[in-house]
Amino acid sequence: MPTIALPTADRRLVPFATSAPREFPRATPPFPRVALAAAHVVADPLAEQDPWLDVRIDWERTVAYRRYLWSLGLGVAEAMDTAQRGMGLDWEGAKELIRRSLEAARDTPGAVIFSGAGTDHLAPGPEVTLDDVIRAYEEQCGAIEAMGGRIVLMASRALVRAARGPADYERVYGRILSQLRAPAIIHWLGEMFDPALEGYWGSRDHWQAMETALAVIHANAAKVEGVKISLLDKDKEIAMRRRLPKGVRMYTGDDFHYAELIAGDEHGHSDALLGIFDPIAPAVGGALAALSRNDLAAFHAILAPTVPLSRHIFRAPTRFYKTGVVFLAWLNGHQDHFVMVGGQQSARSILHFAELFRLADAAGLLRDPDLAVARMRHLLALHGVA
Repeated sequence: MPTIALPTADRRLVPFATSAPREFPRATPPFPRVALAAAHVVADPLAEQDPWLDVRIDWERTVAYRRYLWSLGLGVAEAMDTAQRGMGLDWEGAKELIRRSLEAARDTPGAVIFSGAGTDHLAPGPEVTLDDVIRAYEEQCGAIEAMGGRIVLMASRALVRAARGPADYERVYGRILSQLRAPAIIHWLGEMFDPALEGYWGSRDHWQAMETALAVIHANAAKVEGVKISLLDKDKEIAMRRRLPKGVRMYTGDDFHYAELIAGDEHGHSDALLGIFDPIAPAVGGALAALSRNDLAAFHAILAPTVPLSRHIFRAPTRFYKTGVVFLAWLNGHQDHFVMVGGQQSARSILHFAELFRLADAAGLLRDPDLAVARMRHLLALHGVA
């Protein structure tokens, strides 16, 4: 196996010998858990643009990656945070992304897809009212449903600014959910992913905020397929999971503790809607196959090595995790370049990438070590490391 000299925090270059890629078991749905991967977008590096300002997407490679995720038995959560929604991808770009992905899903037997609807085309500000927020949600939900899509109701930066308390959240969510054709997934995205969402549900205290979220869900249970919470706190997720109405799923958004939350306990389990499922998709498919056989030991053996990798990718500032996701897609040959929408490839350091390389290898997720080493050497050279 190839060897590469990788930098360390003490400014040394230390040889690292790669391992053979891991072979994961394959199985076909239905699985005992719903697993949705929030998928990244592939930028078009050859488009004429100002990279920090413009959105230029390689649609062919972007859609191909969705087909790859479906081939492994995963569903796709489209136009979410992992697709750089609100960090490069605007609503117009998201709408086109959703349209193309829905078209691809119709051509793919068994493909599952939910799409993010929010208010990101409405700039938050003191003049924005709750009615403005409602109209913005209605516009995006209507557009997605007109294309035949299912909704992930995303958290709204504008709502945080406009709301005066929990009752305002209950009003907005009640209004939007009542109009949907099919039950939606509600997404509670924590401030560690988006600082502008601090105080969502009307409180900076997550436990108090949870009471409002649960009130919304119970009042609209027939229109709620599930709730995804992204707080990176397993105890809060478990506490909320145990209080959900019957038939409403908990989709873990915890990229630190997903393995144990999906496995569950005697009181229940979480399904999953995760950004980390994008780069570790082969392992997720293998773990779900093991779970289908009631082989918990194999399930944990597959996912356990991916957890340190995920915690590294999602380390603070957590909102930059997309850089690690795209980096691993590049190492594994799913795209020909390491360029991101909004220039976000610059959001992490070369030491971060070096450690990500080591952890991906430990998890058996470098599917072609020779290619991964060649590309890592190019990145090192670009940073002046030889």
